[in-house]
Amino acid sequence: MTHSARVLTAHAVLDQLMAQVGVDGLVAALRNPGLLAAVDQHAATVRESLRAADREISIVSLASYARSVLAAQTRCGYTLPENSAGLDWARADATVLRLLAVCLLAEEHGLL
Repeated sequence: MTHSARVLTAHAVLDQLMAQVGVDGLVAALRNPGLLAAVDQHAATVRESLRAADREISIVSLASYARSVLAAQTRCGYTLPENSAGLDWARADATVLRLLAVCLLAEEHGLL
């Protein structure tokens, strides 16, 4: 796959993730300091994981990370909500928080 094809695929993955949990989750986090702190902790873990793999924060690395998280959870029977509108953000599970952290990093780095 060419670099531009990887970038386009990564954009599609992160756009979908933003639609599923990112937009509503980031708004909720901005309104709830406890939720924002939890998302920040997950973002630190994502950054450290990428650093340990000798990867920079980029659209491709974040999309790859998100796909890996989703694949691992899918193997365990987890399904990401199609629509986060009804999600209780104060009780969001670790997977949703980790994926929300990916969205936060993508936004912070101007990747979307």
